[in-house]
Formats: sequence, structure tokens, C-alpha cells
Amino acid sequence: MSETPLITVIVPVYNILEYLPRCVHSITAQTYQNLEILLIDDGSTDGTGKLCDSLGAEDERIRVFHKENGGSSSARNLGLQHAAGEFVGFVDSDDYIEPDMYERLLQAITDYGVEVAQIARDEIDAQGRRLPNICEPPKEPEIWESRDFLRELLLHKGDCSFCTKLLRRELFQEDCFPEQKLNEDFNLLVRMLPRIGRLVSLPQQGYHVFYRIGSNSRKADREIFSRVYADSVENADMVAEMMKEMSAGDRELHETAFRFGVFQRLEYLLHIPISQMTKDNAMYRDIVAYLRKYWAKAMRNHVLTGKNKVYHTLFALAPKGIRKLHKCLRGRAQVKWEN
Repeated sequence: MSETPLITVIVPVYNILEYLPRCVHSITAQTYQNLEILLIDDGSTDGTGKLCDSLGAEDERIRVFHKENGGSSSARNLGLQHAAGEFVGFVDSDDYIEPDMYERLLQAITDYGVEVAQIARDEIDAQGRRLPNICEPPKEPEIWESRDFLRELLLHKGDCSFCTKLLRRELFQEDCFPEQKLNEDFNLLVRMLPRIGRLVSLPQQGYHVFYRIGSNSRKADREIFSRVYADSVENADMVAEMMKEMSAGDRELHETAFRFGVFQRLEYLLHIPISQMTKDNAMYRDIVAYLRKYWAKAMRNHVLTGKNKVYHTLFALAPKGIRKLHKCLRGRAQVKWEN
């Protein structure tokens, strides 16, 4: 590795006029200067494409690509095709980063001799308030073996986001982001982990997620059911298939993977609109059947919590009735709070 390797930063862009300048300027202001910044305009219709061109004219390190709308994964994959850097990072167009983020990440890769480094993140709402942490940052740098990091992901403790990471570009030679899917970072990272071997996690919260209602997984209308929940169940099935190829003697990881499959299905049932809990909804029907089939196995699972097992039992018995009761109790609690 050269002393100052080129880092490619890929930014998928779609209809984000208000926040794109903050995002891009947080990248151009990095203390590590040997960057190329690829803005991938994913068929914007609000003038964002022209804004990309204007931002590109400000800094010779910025290259702009325009394409038909295909989603964030499609834009990222196009960026990977044009990336020239030895290392690759990703920033979502409504987020922003600390000035020394890439300098810290690259230094960590060098110091610890790993293929991937990640930094902690926080979430900021539209009023500028910090939200509770999604993933708790470590108190000091931590080295993770891929097997242990997979377990953290399956327990919903690890950070699967590619935006918080710096990776060797060669890791993407065998695979890319699944297109037309949400929760795509988890999908690719889990498949990539065996090639990564080890990674280092840094404590600083150098990546700032802007929590914006109306994004893919944050819908204001409760009747709009985000596809992320169905895709998360499919990811759980992918993990289950991977477990079949792993040593059956790794009981702890197998138990954790089973817990992950149950948890993702419970999340689906807790968020699907009641109006969509019908017999002609094949995925809903299959999820309920799964919970009933594996109820006894779930009750013996030592990784599932008591609360998980209660929800599993209730949803296996009467999923629609439990959701109606849940909605009623939540409504009463809201009334009590407002009064």
C-alpha cells in the first residue's frame, strides 16, 4: 500500500436538493485529501442532477454520473464499476461526516493490518437533536474476527452499514450490492465477511445519519408497509442457508442465527398494517406458518429472550388478534399521555 492511497467515496444521489451540498462539502473538507468523489445521480427529477454538475465544477476530485432510476444499490454498483481507489467508502446523500473520518479509518487499517475499518455513527433528527444510538460505540478500538462480528450482526448489536466503513476495493470483485432490495448492506456484508477475515471498529462517532421521515425505511403513513421488513426476513433465510454450510458443532452461532430468523419475522408481524394480514398475502401466511412450525424449537433456544418467546407464542396463536389488541393498548397509552 502506498503512503497516500487513493480513496474512492461513492455517493448515490436522488432528489435531495436541500441536503446534498452539506453532504458533499463534508467529504471535500476531509483532512485526508487524496480522494475521488463519485456522485451517482440516480435519475433525479427535481434538479438534483444539475446540482451534482455544479458541485462537480467546484472540485476536480468530483466526478458525476447520471443514470436512470434504479435505486441506491444500483447507483452504488455503478460507482464501484468506475472506482479507481485502492479503498472505497460510501456516504448517503442526506448524511454528513466528520472532517477526519477517512484519515482515521485509513490509519486504523494500516495500524491493525486489517482489510476493513469502521467508525461509530449517530443519528440526528430534522431539529438537530441527537437520537438514541442504534449501535453503541466501543470505548476503545476493537478487533473483530469475522465469525464474532457475524454473531454481533445477528444479535442486532453490530453495525452493518457500509457508510461507516472503509474497505479495500478488491473485496467487491466477487460480489456487489443486491438491487431492488432494502437492508442491502446487511445482505452484502454477511456474504463478504468470510473474505474480510478481521476488521477494526473505532469509537469516534464520525458518521452522522440524518433521520428524515419519508426515506425508504421511515414512512410517516402507517398504512405504507416498508419493503425493508420483507427483505429482512429474506436476509434471515439467507443466513439460515449459510448456516447449513458451516460447522454443526458451532452451536452458539447456529442458535443465534435461528434467533435472528424468529426476530425478523416478529418484526414483520409487528409492523405490517392489519389490513394486509390476510390469507391471500403469501408472505404473511408463510411467516405465521413458520412461527407455528418452529414454536417448540424457539422455546428451547437460549438466545431468544423471554419477551421474544412470549411474542412468538402470541403471534403463532392469533397474529391478527394480537395486533388489534396491541393497537388498542397503544391508543389508550397515547390518550393517557396526552391527558
